[in-house]
Amino acid sequence: MLKNIDPALNADVLHALRSMGHGDTVVISDTNFPSDAIARKTTLGTLLRIDNVSAARAVEAVLSVLPLDTPLQPSAGRMEVMGAPDEVLPVQQEVQSAIDRAEGKSAPMYGIERFAFYEEAKKAYCVISTGETRFYGCFLFTKGVIPPKT
Repeated sequence: MLKNIDPALNADVLHALRSMGHGDTVVISDTNFPSDAIARKTTLGTLLRIDNVSAARAVEAVLSVLPLDTPLQPSAGRMEVMGAPDEVLPVQQEVQSAIDRAEGKSAPMYGIERFAFYEEAKKAYCVISTGETRFYGCFLFTKGVIPPKT
């Protein structure tokens, strides 16, 4: 156990998040996402896991250490519901609340069509699979920077 580190974050996840650079992306996926197959195509090339937690809980843990990119560009995306791209499901609402808490303000997610999400996920730095069993519990986050202290 480490001080001030969310216990949901294991060593492999922490190493990957620390290794990411500005503009790199991380996928946080539900249990139905083809996580292993997609992860093999990412920069890291191997699947990471935060098992037995919801997508929102995993996002809360990840965003406790990962800065999101600036508001000048979208930095948090969600997989759109097929046939209803503007529908925001409860799992996505929970993740939106986790994002807003982490950012200390409203930071709306943008939608990504399902098959476009798969393609974007292949370009990610890494994929973190969660225990989320609800459909459309898949998210893409772009890493930002931590400014120097003035």
